[in-house]
This record gives sequence, structure tokens and C-alpha cells, in this order.
Amino acid sequence: MSPYQVEQSTVDSTNSCFPLSLQGPDLIKKANGLHGFMNWKRALLTDSGGFQMVSLVELAEVTEEGVRFRSPYDGKEILLSPEKSIEIQNALEMIKRDVSGFAIGGLSGGEEKDHFWRMVKLSTEYLPPEKPRYLMGVGYATDLVVCVALGCDMFDCVFPTRTARFGSALVPWGSLQLKHRQYAKDFEPIDEDCECPTCKRYTRAYLHALFRSDTAALHHITIHNIAYQLNLMRFIRESIQQEKFPAFVQQFMKRMYGSVEQYPRWAIEALSTVNIKLE
Repeated sequence: MSPYQVEQSTVDSTNSCFPLSLQGPDLIKKANGLHGFMNWKRALLTDSGGFQMVSLVELAEVTEEGVRFRSPYDGKEILLSPEKSIEIQNALEMIKRDVSGFAIGGLSGGEEKDHFWRMVKLSTEYLPPEKPRYLMGVGYATDLVVCVALGCDMFDCVFPTRTARFGSALVPWGSLQLKHRQYAKDFEPIDEDCECPTCKRYTRAYLHALFRSDTAALHHITIHNIAYQLNLMRFIRESIQQEKFPAFVQQFMKRMYGSVEQYPRWAIEALSTVNIKLE
């Protein structure tokens, strides 16, 4: 999901078959960096491994020294200290290198929104404005809009597909919980303005009934949710190109929340720092 038209292919090294932290930064240096090590000549997305502090909590112990992991491969202990983490990152892709873009990670683990947006802004102010800034693991609609305003260009998140598995369909005013009985006789599409295959072919009532007996309902809602996210980013990109982004943000917030009194305080404060006033 990106407000930029990105032509260059990317590979996420976090999904590779080997953990780079176990290979060691010295090995990567000897191979002339990650590109030489993997024999990959296009852009890479790298990850410091901070999310594993949450997702692999049963295999880790957080102390003042750092994070002590027990390897899921051989059971050996690995201490990842703040100093070691920075050393590894310095050996892989920092701002001194002419890389294609930069990732901002560690901001999707349940931290307070007030801390979240301030760290996003701090990061985007530090990173070169001419390079894409990729915010990892962020996918809520309001978060996407606010973080684009703060200077982020790319995002990824399991949210649209994961929430679909629970029968939740994303719409410009929030979400529809299609498993609820109120949709049993609702013959409207999920969103009448959506052009996705699900909205063109199926009603809320049909999806509600299907959800109770067939996993195909999850696939249909997933298709819609992905279309919603792509459309949102397309509208953001077009508003930027047309120099109408502040007006888009105002319209988005009004439709999502109804009135200024319902707007999240953190979003109001974040947007005000980039001179977008909500009315």
C-alpha cells in the first residue's frame, strides 16, 4: 500500500528462510552486504527483529542487558543488546548508504497512540525526504491517513485480511460486523460505492448467511477489505498529486467519525503539527 507508484521490486528479508541475526554482521560484510549475500540486485526491506520481542515472547527474556532469545533452531541462547542491534543495522542499511528507501519499525506493538505518532514524526523528520519511508505493520485507516500526513509513503499490515476472518468488512465509516444478526435481511452490498467483485456480486445478507456455514465468506470479505485499503491509498495519492490532501483528510475524518467531538485526540494533535486543521 503506497501513495507512490513504486516500480522497483522489493523482497522482505524477514520472511527469508534464515534469520540474519544468526548469520552475524561479519559474514554479511564479507559478502559485500545483503545484496551480495543473497545475490539480489533490487531493493530489500530489512528488519531489526524488534517485533519478535512480542511475537516470540515465550522464547525471549527482556532485561536491562537486552533481549535474551532461545533459538527456535538449536535451542542456544542469543543476547541481542541495544548496542548489538545497532551494530547489525549499521552493517546492513543505514542513511549513509545510497539505499532505495527506509523502513520504520517497532510501532505496531500496542503502544499508546500519543507515543506512536510522535515517534513516526521523529523518524520521518530524520530520514531523507527524497527516499520512500516505509512504516511497518500499520494498517488501520486512520493511522494510514495520519502517517501519510506525517511523511510516510508505504505500509503493510495483516489487519485487512485478519479482520476479514472474523466477519468484519471495512467501510469508510468504520466496519460492518457481518456475522451479527442485524445483517440477516440486509440486501445492500457492503459498500455501494465499492467496485470490488464482492460488492458487485453479493449482499450483506448473503455474506451473513454464508459466514455461518462456509469459509468462502471469509475470502469474499478479504477481497473487499484489500480493495478498500488499495482504494484508500489511491485516493490519498490522487489528493496529493492534485494538492488537495488537507481537504481529503478533513473529509475522511468527518465520514469516519461524524463529528469533531468523536475524532481521536491523538490524530488531531498529530495532524496539527503538519498544519492540517480539523473542523
